[in-house]
Amino acid sequence: MTQQGRNKSPQEFADKCRTLAQRITCQSDDPVAQRVHRENAEHMLLASYVAGLSGVPGTQVRYASPISVEQAIRIAVSVQDAERQEKCNNNFYARHDSRTRSDSSSRHAVGSRTAN
Repeated sequence: MTQQGRNKSPQEFADKCRTLAQRITCQSDDPVAQRVHRENAEHMLLASYVAGLSGVPGTQVRYASPISVEQAIRIAVSVQDAERQEKCNNNFYARHDSRTRSDSSSRHAVGSRTAN
């Protein structure tokens, strides 16, 4: 088990999980055993990735119950991108709103001086 680092993207965290999964995957000459080991590693990879994701992307991925790591990554990246876009929009509107308020208050101050 591992946790997503504070400044790590969902993709970077997936890469870390894959590296850890590769380290614990047993090697076998038997093709059937190798397939079973690979499937178990995929299940463990998905479980550790989903459990280790943090924040809203992690919550959304857990709600979605993905059936593959690739699907989990797509969901996490989409949610992270949406959060970034929302933050940019909020910052834009906050700057725009503060400029509008300061412009209207300066016009109001000028108008009240000329009314006197």
